[in-house]
Amino acid sequence: MTDPTRQRVLFPDLLSKPLHIAFDDPAQSSEGGSVLLAAVDRRLGLTSAMAGCLRDRRREGSIAHSYAQMLTQRVYGIALGYEDANDADRLRGDVMMRLMVAGDSAGKDLASQPSLSRFENAVTNVGLYGMGTAMAGKVFDFHRKRLGRRVRQITIDMDPTDTPNHGEQQELSFYNGHYDNYCYLPMLCFVSFEDEPDQYLFGAVLRPGNASAKVGALAILRRTLAMVRERFPKARVLVRLDGGFACPELFDFLDEQKRLVYVVAMGKNAVLERRIKRPMGTARRLSRQSGTSQALFGETLYAAKSWKDCKRRIVYKAEVVRLVGRDPRDNARFLVTNLRSRAERVFETYRMRGECENRIKELLHGLRLDRTSCSKFRANQLRVLMTAAAYVLMQTMRCPLAKTSLARKQVDSLRLMLLKIGARVVASARRTVVHLAGNHAWYQEWLTAARIWGAVPA
Repeated sequence: MTDPTRQRVLFPDLLSKPLHIAFDDPAQSSEGGSVLLAAVDRRLGLTSAMAGCLRDRRREGSIAHSYAQMLTQRVYGIALGYEDANDADRLRGDVMMRLMVAGDSAGKDLASQPSLSRFENAVTNVGLYGMGTAMAGKVFDFHRKRLGRRVRQITIDMDPTDTPNHGEQQELSFYNGHYDNYCYLPMLCFVSFEDEPDQYLFGAVLRPGNASAKVGALAILRRTLAMVRERFPKARVLVRLDGGFACPELFDFLDEQKRLVYVVAMGKNAVLERRIKRPMGTARRLSRQSGTSQALFGETLYAAKSWKDCKRRIVYKAEVVRLVGRDPRDNARFLVTNLRSRAERVFETYRMRGECENRIKELLHGLRLDRTSCSKFRANQLRVLMTAAAYVLMQTMRCPLAKTSLARKQVDSLRLMLLKIGARVVASARRTVVHLAGNHAWYQEWLTAARIWGAVPA
């Protein structure tokens, strides 16, 4: 049934005949592919587990939308490209959103922006902690089911990033000299298995803008290792961290763990520079002779004053970098590790952590992780968790498609190819039929994903 009250427009001379445009069919939606999001979420149990950590203190008789429904509405909306709560007023009546979130395409509208804002500001620290733990648990459970318990190696990468703020309007927003703005510094945690190229997000912890990289890292590692040991008891864990995490407490903790190896970057100092003075001179000579960049690798034992005379293995790279049109420059790098591999191999292992930078960019640009504009810090932590949950759904959706053309597609491409599909919903007493665009360019890929996530031939 069309809506005759909607404004129509006419292009009188665009084509050979007048072209009339009408936004008048409430049974149609541009989010037809969101069926896949709901299928993945149901299999993973993500939003239901996270919502189960929240305590609803509202009067039962006055509740129009449950916390579980509002959380699902926000997570699906972010995955579909609607990162702002203001978008809820435009989408609350969308037929596909109502169908996927509330299970009824013809039911009442979903929560409005004011309702969602009250929801975001009602969360507690206990609820947020539980939600983060639940999300990590669901990620590890999915991969345990996918790979079994015989995984040999699990790699954990952690890295902070910045989400710029509007001065000091947000609680715990501080000026950060490194990023040259007022910001928050969320810590993002990724896990990878065996030699797989994909790194899967399992944690996102919002931190004040003046926090150093190591703040909270030890607590996160303790919780993460407990989850990993429970699900993969025989796996060796590799921890890769950049130089901002290097501190005595972290090294002491890592050294105490069984079946754990680590590679942690370390800043240069006068002692270490003296140790590599000779190989650096050799690298300069080789670079002058060849006219190209040259690097030499080696190792030494070193104990900082704060390490209480505990010597650790330091592998180094004495490199001279030559770029066209620029003067050659020294590039000395140091890694603290308990790996027994040769120095060059250790650096290769560490370089692979750079892939998590691409995942962070995907979160920032594909799902707008930086939408932390609430005045309360807890509300912004919830937004970060909801964005992380949306990313977990997208990564999980893509995971079984490793042998298809979608294997390495990023969020923007997955959204365009699998979710943004024109749809018309027809509901009856016996069934609901979603008619998708017949000429959708990625029809076969969508069907492949649908079969993987539970669809059967009709």
